[in-house]
Amino acid sequence: MGIKPSCQKIEEERTVFLTKENEVYRIPSLFYDRDNKIFMAFAEQRSTADDADAKQLVMKTGTLKMEESTGVRTIEWSELKVVKEAHLDGHRPMNPCPVYEKTSKTLFLFFICVQDGITERWQRFWGCNRARLCYITTKDGGQTWSGVTDLTHLPDINEWATFAVGPGHGIQTESGRLIIPTYAYASCSASYCCISCYCAVPHALALYSDNKGSSWEFGRMLETKSVECEMAEVSDDAGKNYIYCNARSEGGYRVEAIDTGAGFKILPSAGKLVETGKGCQGSVVSFPAVSEGATSDSSPNKWLLYTHPSDQCKRIALGVYLNKTPQDPNGWSKPWIINSGPSGYSDLAYIGDGWFACLMECGVQKETEQIKCEVFHYSQVENGIAGKEIVFN
Repeated sequence: MGIKPSCQKIEEERTVFLTKENEVYRIPSLFYDRDNKIFMAFAEQRSTADDADAKQLVMKTGTLKMEESTGVRTIEWSELKVVKEAHLDGHRPMNPCPVYEKTSKTLFLFFICVQDGITERWQRFWGCNRARLCYITTKDGGQTWSGVTDLTHLPDINEWATFAVGPGHGIQTESGRLIIPTYAYASCSASYCCISCYCAVPHALALYSDNKGSSWEFGRMLETKSVECEMAEVSDDAGKNYIYCNARSEGGYRVEAIDTGAGFKILPSAGKLVETGKGCQGSVVSFPAVSEGATSDSSPNKWLLYTHPSDQCKRIALGVYLNKTPQDPNGWSKPWIINSGPSGYSDLAYIGDGWFACLMECGVQKETEQIKCEVFHYSQVENGIAGKEIVFN
């Protein structure tokens, strides 16, 4: 049987970036501007799916709409726009990672610019960084952007084989601190290196600013080997805030850590968040705790929502996981599968009143066929985790 016209229309609306011949979209990044009630979706446009073939960053803006007869919420997206300001001559921009400064109403779009023709593999092998740390800013929802600010002068970068931000999104804490999730390959000593090994070891860490983005510095690295990460601010019943980090590993299970103010401490794995194959990026957001089935953004307590392929071998079956006790890795639920087929990188955004949006790589044959966006409510998450059938109408 064919797809009903209304269902087909909704499915088409979920597609944000569609891969075509010689035009592949990867590395989704999502930001929801609560001040202006708009979404901003970013991605890399590549000539092939390979990292070395990234060409430019692109974006779309979107507005949330609801179909009155069904209550289904979708996002109406603008035409694609090239973020031409995110550019350094002789380099390719990669890993979009936005963070919003609420006081000045400024969106910082961080990214790295990697020298053309140079791969991460090459940098790791030779211990020679060819990536630059950059950002641009906008105050009007991406209609206009500033020029590039290059932060590669920060002293820590000189000690790394290479590094990257995100990808995904950064956060602003209640205290005002801006945080960009980062990972870096710490260079090994020349005496240890050999021609047959890559001894540069990756570690996740935070890039942060305490003066609304005027200056930036790096925090301390996680002690455990860890790669791409995202972070969220959570709080307990006593109202104490801390930073949670969820990072990619190279097999087995995800790396989780918390920072209560003295640097990140690794949480013992409970074996509930599996890593996929050699690893895959995942996304995490915090949101106000739900009380007796009611959603309210006034709760001081924060829970976590996390998305990642749920298969331990292949990038398939994107799952949504819930943790009501973020300091306890045993608190993670079973996954609610929101995309059963090929699934890759994803990025979550909390909209408010219990609503979320997830921008994800997915497809029928492979995960690089498109980047689509699903909008769902907390009640759907709970029902999906409980094994009840949930249908995106």
